Amino acid sequence: MRYIILGTAGHIDHGKSAIVKALTGIDPDRLKEEKERGMTIDLGFADLKYPDGLTVGIVDVPGHESLVRNMLAGAGGIDLVLFVIAADEGVMPQSREHLHICNLLKIKSGIIAITKVDLVEKDWLELVEDDVRNFVKGTFLEGAVIVPASSKTMFNIDLLKEKIQEVALRVEPKPTGGLFRLPVDRVFTLKGFGTVVTGTAISGTISVDDVVEILPSNIKSKVRGLHSHGKSIQTAYAGQRVAINLQGVDKEGLKRGDAVVVPERCIPSTMIDARIELLQNAQVLKNRDVIHLHIGTSESMARIVLYSRNELKACESCYCQFRLQEPIVAMSGDRYIIRRFSPVDTIGGGEVLDPSSYKMSHKKSLDDLNILDSGTLSDKIALKVKRAGIHGTKISLIEGWIKEEVTTIKHSIEELIEKNILQQYDDILFHTMNVNTFSNLVKNKVENFHRRNPLKPGIQKEELRANLNIEPRLFNYFIKLLKDIVVENETVRLSTFTMVLSRSDENLKQQILEILEKTGLQPATKEELVDILKVDHRRISDILKLLAKEGNLVRINDSLYITSSVYKNMVERLKEFFMSKSEMSVKDFKATVNAPRKYAITFLEYLDMNRITKRVGDVRKFMYNG
Repeated sequence: MRYIILGTAGHIDHGKSAIVKALTGIDPDRLKEEKERGMTIDLGFADLKYPDGLTVGIVDVPGHESLVRNMLAGAGGIDLVLFVIAADEGVMPQSREHLHICNLLKIKSGIIAITKVDLVEKDWLELVEDDVRNFVKGTFLEGAVIVPASSKTMFNIDLLKEKIQEVALRVEPKPTGGLFRLPVDRVFTLKGFGTVVTGTAISGTISVDDVVEILPSNIKSKVRGLHSHGKSIQTAYAGQRVAINLQGVDKEGLKRGDAVVVPERCIPSTMIDARIELLQNAQVLKNRDVIHLHIGTSESMARIVLYSRNELKACESCYCQFRLQEPIVAMSGDRYIIRRFSPVDTIGGGEVLDPSSYKMSHKKSLDDLNILDSGTLSDKIALKVKRAGIHGTKISLIEGWIKEEVTTIKHSIEELIEKNILQQYDDILFHTMNVNTFSNLVKNKVENFHRRNPLKPGIQKEELRANLNIEPRLFNYFIKLLKDIVVENETVRLSTFTMVLSRSDENLKQQILEILEKTGLQPATKEELVDILKVDHRRISDILKLLAKEGNLVRINDSLYITSSVYKNMVERLKEFFMSKSEMSVKDFKATVNAPRKYAITFLEYLDMNRITKRVGDVRKFMYNG
């Protein structure tokens, strides 16, 4: 099976809907008001099926100037255009605007139908055909097949079907290997089924029971049923007109412009970097002007920021950023149209380069955008990961960022990893340049800490992580990669770092040892040492920790330290006591080790914690086997 989307284009009342009905037998004007007024107001749909398996889904668009926004909602997903020009009127204003739109969207294929030929003479028809050829010169329709036809008399309708088939078979199909994406153009409810959304599947495949996400509404749902081209189906493919019956979703929560996508791949955008080009007849566009931005079926108000210039004139092109009032779903490589805020007319369009951008300096933006505009897929992926910084980006988000086949994206990532341009941890990609920058940053911070705190063994790991603002999982991964960094007991230090004490610190160290040895099990607290030695609290604290690390002191708690010899003597006395008795009271402990009451409980709790003793009710049992 082969699926192609054809869109109509042309001025109001030139017979677009009538020619679709003549071709398919389906009236695309579905609304009561459309039938009463005899004009297309919103998008209409039909399909043309051929014996060889080709199915051409038709999107019929309105031609009135006030309904161009509706026309744009249907134009984004089309593969070829049926450009309709009435023989009795020829080229008209919306003929021109629709052709501009098709050009800007880079539609590559099309057929021209000159309709209502039953209303004109042969000589007049020849003049119209010449006029049409001049009209499309220099556009994608130059050299396109021109078919005079009449939906009233059915003149050349079969020929038009044949030509549509010929052109459709030459059209490159939409990628089924990409992520599934369906921009929503209709939302309605059906009795017994619930909420249904329709649109053109522009990439990927979707099946019944698949989980989907509707963005930017951030609604997760399940595919309850699929319908395409007049029948129920199990799987829908890119290039098909698809109706999706969503499970457990209210109609009120959805709208035209939403997109049905694979979950956890796409992030709605509020800042979009792009290349823009203005039409030949466009008025000057100034930096920071407000415009209407059309991507897929969505329309949003946006402020445009022009890079490297203050204004853009007709036929000129440059890089820009759109800052949207509301988020939309877009991918790098999507085409878009812009219309002036007031009066509302089409003035230009272009290609999305980065749908997940942010405010940057103009110079840096231009360097990056040159790569996104003309680089290879690998260049673009590498830049995307680089712009993510040390936090990296998930592979799944790369798949939802750029319009490419998933296998092609994965192949490019594998090549970038082989070349050591990118690194991978779990499902996250990092640019090697960012990893190196982070490594240097860590080393500098640890080095600076050592310089400021020569008596400390290193910086606390959690303090360093919080200072660098990186999540624990990634921090632990990167720390392990650093050859010059050592992590010991949640402390981070340089592998080359050794604590070298000054002469005054050596003297202080000796003084503290002498005081604590002398005071034994009635030790001076940290605060008392500060008063005795007239040294600041931080310096005393650092020396105590150093002595404990060297094994000269035993840390009972943050304020209380005893010498190792005092501690060993205490344990020896406990051993002697328990050689003749099976349990010890607090009173026994005080008498045995000669500890004052104010420290006895503190010492016992330390001994319990280190499994020298074990508290059982109000007494202690001896646990130590050393």
